[in-house]
Amino acid sequence: MNFPMNFIAAGTAYAEVSHPVSAPYLRRSFTLQEIPTTAQLLICGLGFYELYVNGYKITKGHLAPYISAPSHLFYYDAYEIQSHLTQGENVLGVWLGNGLLNNPGGHGWDFDKASWRAAPMLALRLTFCFSDGHCETMESDEGFCTADSPVFFDDYRYGEYYDARKELPGWNAPGFDACTWRAAVPVAAPTGQPRLCNADNILTFEEIPPVRVTTLKDGVLFDFGINLSGVCRLAIQGIAGQKLELYYAEALMDGALDRTSVIFPQYIDGDLFQKDVYICKGGQECYEPTFTYHGFQYVLIKGLSPTQISNFTLTALFWHSALSQRGGFQCSNETINCLQTLTRRSTLACFHYFPTDCPQREKNGWTADAALSAEHTLLNFQPDKSYREWLHNIRAAQRQDGSLPGIVPTGGWGYHWGNGPAWDQVLIELPYCMFQYRGDLEPARENADAILRYLKYVTQRIRPDGLVCWGLGDWCQTGREASDCDAPLEVTDTLTAIGFSRKAACLFNAVGRPQDAKTAMMLSHALLQAARIHLLNKDTLLVKGNCQTSQAMALYYGLFNAEETPKAFQRLLSLIEQANGCMNVGVLGAKVLFHVLAQHGACELAVQLIVQDKFPAYGWWLAQGATSLWESFASEGASSRNHHFWGDISHFFIRQLAGIHYGQNSTGSTLTISPHFVSQLTQAEGFYIAPEGEIRVRWKKEIDKIVLWVQVPACLQGKIQINDRYCFADGTDCIVLQSGRYALEQR
Repeated sequence: MNFPMNFIAAGTAYAEVSHPVSAPYLRRSFTLQEIPTTAQLLICGLGFYELYVNGYKITKGHLAPYISAPSHLFYYDAYEIQSHLTQGENVLGVWLGNGLLNNPGGHGWDFDKASWRAAPMLALRLTFCFSDGHCETMESDEGFCTADSPVFFDDYRYGEYYDARKELPGWNAPGFDACTWRAAVPVAAPTGQPRLCNADNILTFEEIPPVRVTTLKDGVLFDFGINLSGVCRLAIQGIAGQKLELYYAEALMDGALDRTSVIFPQYIDGDLFQKDVYICKGGQECYEPTFTYHGFQYVLIKGLSPTQISNFTLTALFWHSALSQRGGFQCSNETINCLQTLTRRSTLACFHYFPTDCPQREKNGWTADAALSAEHTLLNFQPDKSYREWLHNIRAAQRQDGSLPGIVPTGGWGYHWGNGPAWDQVLIELPYCMFQYRGDLEPARENADAILRYLKYVTQRIRPDGLVCWGLGDWCQTGREASDCDAPLEVTDTLTAIGFSRKAACLFNAVGRPQDAKTAMMLSHALLQAARIHLLNKDTLLVKGNCQTSQAMALYYGLFNAEETPKAFQRLLSLIEQANGCMNVGVLGAKVLFHVLAQHGACELAVQLIVQDKFPAYGWWLAQGATSLWESFASEGASSRNHHFWGDISHFFIRQLAGIHYGQNSTGSTLTISPHFVSQLTQAEGFYIAPEGEIRVRWKKEIDKIVLWVQVPACLQGKIQINDRYCFADGTDCIVLQSGRYALEQR
C-alpha cells in the first residue's frame, strides 16, 4: 500500500512531566463543488489520534491507531468518509495524544529513553473520486493549522489533565474562525515500517455505576464493585476554575485508597500514576479521558464539594479490545463459575490490541503472559486477528541473532533481562494454538522464518551439558517473591524448549518445510537426552528441584518413559501432599499441573487445588474478595490484582470438566469428548465454536446414572471417551461421536 509519509506536527517540543505540552488540535478546511462518489482517508496519528469530519467524531475506537514501537512498525487506519461530506466548506479535524511516541511514565522500561521520542505527529491522505471519473488528493502539509487543546498533559501510564476553560467549541466544524491558529510544521517520519492496522478495535463495552460512594477526609471514594480497565466519565455541575483530581486504584486499606499495586515502590513519582485531573469551566460538565486508560475498582476524587456528590458523578467505562465470544463454561459449583468469570474479565481487561500483563501499572505486552494465556483466550474469545497483528510486532522486535525481548512493543528494554525460553515461546505458541484451535496456518507461514531463526538462537545458547538456562523462570511461585522459585531455571527452560521445539516441528511440517521440521525435532531430542542425564534422578524419578513445577512439567513434556511415568506421577502426588494438599507452583507450573493431574486420573485433586478457600488456591482469592485474577498468591496481598497469566484454569474447565478436546493433526480436525465427572460437581456445560461449527457438551448426575448431551457439527469425526468410573450401557468406555443423549452407568 502507498502510505502517506508527509508527517506534520504542532511543533517539535514534546512533553515532560516538568514541562507539559498540550495535546494539539490540527484542522484543515477545504471546499467541494460537488460531493464525491468516494472519499478514502488514510491516517496515521502518533501516538494516538481522534478523527473528526465536519464536527462528527468517526474514530474507529479508543487509542487509535495502535500501540507499537514506531522504530519497528507504525500504523495507519483507513476510512471512507464520503457520507460525512457536504457541498461547500468541509473540515478535517485531528486531535493528537502522546501514546507510546512520548511516554515519560514508561521510564521503568526505558520508554523515556526511546530513540523515537517526539511530539505527536500526523500523516494523512484524502482521495476524492468524482462522478466523471477523475480523482483528487489532499495530504498532510502546512495547509493544516494547529492550536492547543484543553488536554495540557497526557501520558499512556500516568493519566490525562484537562482544563475545560480552554475548550474551543466548533474547532473541528465548518464556520470556525481559525485565523489565530498557527501553521503545522513538517517533521521526520518514524524510522519503522508502515502498516495498515488489522487488530480488533478498543471500545467501551460496559458502563458501570458505583455500588458505593463514601466521603473520606481526603476526598470522595467511588467503589465500582469489580476490577476493570478503562476510564471514568465525570458529570458534575462545576464551578469555573475548580480543580478535581481523580486517583485510580485496585484496593483499599482500612477503608482508604491503597495505591501500592499501581506503582513500583522505587518510583518517586508515584503520585502521577493512574491520575487524571479536570479543571472545570463552570456549569453542567461531562468529561471522559481520551489518551490514557487505567486499571481500577476504586476512584478517589479530591476537590468535590458536598453538593456535587451523587451516584451519577462518576461512571466507570470498561475498555478493551472487541473480542467476540467463542466459548464458555458453567457448572453446579459456584466457586468454579466465579473463577471462570474472573478469568474472562481479566483476559479482556488486559487486552488492548494485544495481551498486556496488567492495565493498572505496566500495560506491557509481556510475552510469557500471552503464551500462557493463548489456549484459554482462544477457547473463550476470538483474538485471532489481534494475535496475528501483534506477531508482526514480535517479528519486528526480533534481533538478527534471533533473540527476542520480554516485552513487545519495546524501546530496547527486555533483551538482557525479562525474556528467556519460557517467555520467548510466544513466537511459536501463538501460531501453534491458532493452528490447533482454528486450523489456521497463515500465522505459521508468516512466522516460520522467525521461528527457525529463534531455534538457531536457542541452539547457540545451549550449555556444554546440553541444557538451556537464561531469562526468567517459574514466576510468582505461591507465597514467594516473584523471582524466587524452587524449580531451577535450567529445568523450566529446558523443558519449555523441548515442548516448543516439537510444536515448531509440527508447524513446519504443516506448512511444507520438512527440513526445518527435522531441525526442530533434532533440537527437541538433544534437549530431552540432556535433560534425562542431568535433570532426572533415575532412582527416585524426581526431577531437579524436587518440586511440583519440576515434576509436573517433566510429566507434561514427556521427560519420563512409559515405564517411569506411573512412579513419577506418584512422586508428584507426594509433593502435593507435602504441601498440605495445596498447589505450590508459579505460572509455568500452573499451566501444566491441573492437566497432568487430570490426564493421570486425579482430576478431583486438580479441582480441589483450584477451588479450596485456604491459602494458596484460586478459591482463596475469592475469599479475599477478588473480582479479577491476581498476579500472585501472596499472603500479604498481590502486587497486582488484574493479571491473566493464571487463567489457564478456564482451559482446564472446558477441556477436562466439559471434556472438549479439539485440535488438528495431519489429516485435519480431531475431536474427543472426554469429560471428568468429578465429585465436586453435579452438572457441567461447556461449548466451543470451532471452524466447523459449535461443539457443546452438557452432563448431569442423576440418582443411578449420568446423562451426557453432546452437540457437534455433522462434519466433525471423533469419539466419546469415558475415563471415569462410568461406562456406556453396552459396557464400553468409548464410542463413535454423534450428536445426541447418552446414558452412562456406574461400573
